[in-house]
Amino acid sequence: MRSKVRASFKPPAGFTLIELLVVIAIIAVLIALLLPAVQSAREAARRAQCANNLKQLGLAVYNYESANGSFPLAYPQRATWDVTGSDGTVGDSGWGDWSPHALILPYLEQNGIYNAINFSTAASDNEDDGRQATAICSQLNTLLCPSSPMPVGTMDYGPGSDSAGLTWINARFPGNNYFASIGPSLCPWTSARPPGIFGISTPGQGGSVGVRDVQDGTSNTIAFAEWRAGDCDSMKLSIQDVINLFTYTTAGNFGTWNNDGGASSMPAAGMANFTTFLNTCAGAAPGSLGPGSNKNPGWASNKSYIGREWAQGMLGHTLGTTLLPPNSQYPNCNLEPWGGDFDAPSMINPSSYHPGGANVAFADGSVRFVKSSTNWNTMWAIGSKAGNDIVSADSY
Repeated sequence: MRSKVRASFKPPAGFTLIELLVVIAIIAVLIALLLPAVQSAREAARRAQCANNLKQLGLAVYNYESANGSFPLAYPQRATWDVTGSDGTVGDSGWGDWSPHALILPYLEQNGIYNAINFSTAASDNEDDGRQATAICSQLNTLLCPSSPMPVGTMDYGPGSDSAGLTWINARFPGNNYFASIGPSLCPWTSARPPGIFGISTPGQGGSVGVRDVQDGTSNTIAFAEWRAGDCDSMKLSIQDVINLFTYTTAGNFGTWNNDGGASSMPAAGMANFTTFLNTCAGAAPGSLGPGSNKNPGWASNKSYIGREWAQGMLGHTLGTTLLPPNSQYPNCNLEPWGGDFDAPSMINPSSYHPGGANVAFADGSVRFVKSSTNWNTMWAIGSKAGNDIVSADSY
């Protein structure tokens, strides 16, 4: 008998539409689960880099003190300035003065930039005829937190005329995410004696601060903290905005508190005035938005350009305060009556893009993370150098 082999038909191997949809759905779920972890890992790396930058600053300022017997001055003025006009420096406002960041450049392995600076001239952007623009506009990675966007805008350097044969120089702001702390004080001037480690000096006066003056201990006193660079947009409110009140007479009631160097010893009346001040700043914030007018331009009311450069020793540029914890619900505030730069009493506190707080470098070179939930008294304690108010690290 013949056997007949019947050819059997087999369909080609493959996935059905339902199987493909199931696989795609599984992949989508896995991505959704992994993406936050990847983003968290990236932020952890950025935060670690930010902490390392502050570590370098903390060690640099500590080594500076070891070599010079004092910490760098916040307003290191010179007897004469090579500038035209009378606004190179005004009293001890900080206009045109050099920053602690500029003075510690050799300790950050930036000798080239340091040697290119002529410290006999002013540090303000267009007071020196643009002769130092190359150095001042240099971008320093050590001063940039990778979690923070770069500041928007450009710096203009030049003589205002071509009579000296010089030309205008236009360069992008180099950026600076780390401020030198003047402590829990509104006023950074010599007369106020702010309680931070960076002394304030005017021509003919002292003001240097050394380790010997840090009675609370260098491991308990903030040297540098981070802030968000300004977005230079006066049409929207941001944590890093500085609201200018132009005038606020109640601020004068903080005088005794600012002078005594002990932040936690604020009298009851001072606390009430400070709370009023905070609420006044918050209330003025919405009205600071807009293009403004010729008399009161938007950029003078909503100063959203903090941290745009590192050379000038002034609140908002390179100096900040420790009156409130990081990323506070209250806005930063400036009390500049003529509406110009930051050279006036101000409250400019830590801020960051890190969830839950900000990195801070202490005067001994150590770096710690200060939580946004830290209470006011603790911030005042770790911001002042000699307030007899040492607190444990678990309180912040």
